[in-house]
Amino acid sequence: MESLKKNCDFQKVYTEGKSYANRYLVMYLLKNKSEKNRVGISVSKKVGNSVVRHRVKRLIRESYRLNNGNYTQGYDIIIIARTTVKGKSYQEVESALNHLTKLHHIRRES
Repeated sequence: MESLKKNCDFQKVYTEGKSYANRYLVMYLLKNKSEKNRVGISVSKKVGNSVVRHRVKRLIRESYRLNNGNYTQGYDIIIIARTTVKGKSYQEVESALNHLTKLHHIRRES
């Protein structure tokens, strides 16, 4: 999984991309010119202290990694955690992520 790191990459996805949201996550999506998806995960300080934020980030990253084979490639994706995600289980985070990928039509049904 490649990650988005530069601020200019994030800004481009925010301004030109399309976004969908559900109770726990917000997802921005923009086509890139590569064969791979690049993913950026953002967890604000409003979600909690560094331990909580890092746990949320790990849950999102892991649920993306395990489902990556089901996603259409060639996109820059930013996943933003909402404050409601705090304390949620892996299954809840994974189902929220799957819901957003279906809304964006990047999920391939196996």
